[in-house]
Amino acid sequence: MVNRYEDLEIYKISVEVAIDVYQLTKKFPKEETYGIVDQLKRAVTSIGANIAEGFGRYFFKDKLVFFYHSRGSLFEVKHFLEIAYRMEYISESEKNDLFIKLNNLSVKLNNFISSIGKQ
Repeated sequence: MVNRYEDLEIYKISVEVAIDVYQLTKKFPKEETYGIVDQLKRAVTSIGANIAEGFGRYFFKDKLVFFYHSRGSLFEVKHFLEIAYRMEYISESEKNDLFIKLNNLSVKLNNFISSIGKQ
């Protein structure tokens, strides 16, 4: 049993993805600082933040709500990455690399949610 959210694999992956996105957004146009860059950073940090907050909740239903929010934020990140790609702010390989990580995280997050539901 994990005693700290920092030890959860889903949390560790969420931090890696957040760092990747932060690095990637450094090359976005300045006019996007308060547009897609801000939205992308908020969404990607929300994945890990909701995992942490859900872990800290006492009641099972409260935990689930935050884990589901984390999953929703993950899909929001994918949406903004698709927009960034179509606007030619990122390359297809950059998008695909992040989508692979996000898809992996999505599967692990779904499995985590299912596993805590059985406890």
